[in-house]
Amino acid sequence: MNAEIMELLDSKDVKKIKELFVDMNEADIADILRYYYEHTENDKTELPLLFRLLPKDVAADVFSYMESDMQMTLINAFSDKELEAVFDDLFIDDTVDIIEEMPANVVSRILQSTDSETRKQINQILKYPKDSAGSIMTTEYVYLTKDMTVKEGLRKIKEVGVVKETVYTLYVTEARKLIGVLSVLDLITSDDDKRMEEIMDTNVISVDTLEDREVVARQFSKYDFLALPVVDKEGRIVGIITFDDVMDVIEDEVTEDFSKMAAVAPAEDEYFKTSVFRHARNRIMWLLILMLSATLTGTIITKYEAAFAAVPLLVSFIPMLTGTGGNCGSQTSTMVIRGMSVGEIKLRDFFRVVFKEFRIALIVSSILAFVNGLRIYITYTYFVESDSDPLKMSICVSGAIICTVIMSKLIGCMLPMLAKRCKLDPAIMAAPLITTIVDTATTFVFFNIAMIVFGLSV
Repeated sequence: MNAEIMELLDSKDVKKIKELFVDMNEADIADILRYYYEHTENDKTELPLLFRLLPKDVAADVFSYMESDMQMTLINAFSDKELEAVFDDLFIDDTVDIIEEMPANVVSRILQSTDSETRKQINQILKYPKDSAGSIMTTEYVYLTKDMTVKEGLRKIKEVGVVKETVYTLYVTEARKLIGVLSVLDLITSDDDKRMEEIMDTNVISVDTLEDREVVARQFSKYDFLALPVVDKEGRIVGIITFDDVMDVIEDEVTEDFSKMAAVAPAEDEYFKTSVFRHARNRIMWLLILMLSATLTGTIITKYEAAFAAVPLLVSFIPMLTGTGGNCGSQTSTMVIRGMSVGEIKLRDFFRVVFKEFRIALIVSSILAFVNGLRIYITYTYFVESDSDPLKMSICVSGAIICTVIMSKLIGCMLPMLAKRCKLDPAIMAAPLITTIVDTATTFVFFNIAMIVFGLSV
């Protein structure tokens, strides 16, 4: 499809291009323009020409779906009148999202193209902390008063609804305080002379302007909201958050957590838009920390040099033990971090989680120890000649596996929760860090067990 569209765009057949855009969704048009932008040498001059072919009623929506580099290209090419036309049709929250990605000179030009009321609303949202509910809300919503009749409410929706973010959920206020909520369905199925206070739901779920946006996302997931009202400390409604903004929040938070779990500093830009130097900078710090901390394992091995000199076969089991410990720790930390992210696990559940993981570790370690102990005994009794006693070796490794699995699962569940208790992101206590800690502890435990089983001394 893209090849056909590219051919059409290259032909500069204005009539066919316009016909193509009329029948397409705004998000799909943005994707096509992105593809053209990335695969055409003259994109900076031709992108504005193509954008001007869009029908006026869809141009702003297409603009909101574009990446920031394309938006900047268009803004630089727009006349003041064109810029004003686009931003007049954008919702406030979309305008704020664009402003946050732009340099100061572009932001200044955008603000100059908006009216004083819009600038006031934009500044109101920008003053909230980046990860708060206030930063992702929109001030464009439909509110009604408790004394309004259904007929008056429907009339107001017809008058102002076209410029609001959503009209499916309506809010009832008294002196700006949020006192009720209802849907359009409630209106159209009620008698015209009924008042809002008679049909509204007074059990209103809302969030504070400073509430963390992850908490907001969990509210949407729990209650299946289309929109959620945002109130200030006095209970006055100041905006709403819609589900499309929450989807962006969830994507951002998941991306950030995955980056931290992989020991990579989160990057705001896409992979190909981030420079090689920036990628290296985002990764090198954690790699240095993990590399230097891993030297503890080497120090332990050096300390027990006499043990593996007496029983050289011991060294061959270190990768298997550390790998098993790392995998067990990663499994547990992933489950705990995910549980905390979605609200299933609270800090007060610390001992419940530890006890549950301990029982899981007992079952898992017993099975792994039995299978591996049997494998070692059979292998070094019947198939591979060795100076070491196969029974002692299997007992040594099996005991080390039991200790390693229990230890790694306890570390994997405790560290993320302790990080949360210390106001840190639990994701930083994920696989790489836990693996490094477990490797060191596993090596120490393994050689101590070997010293006991084989009657060795340091």
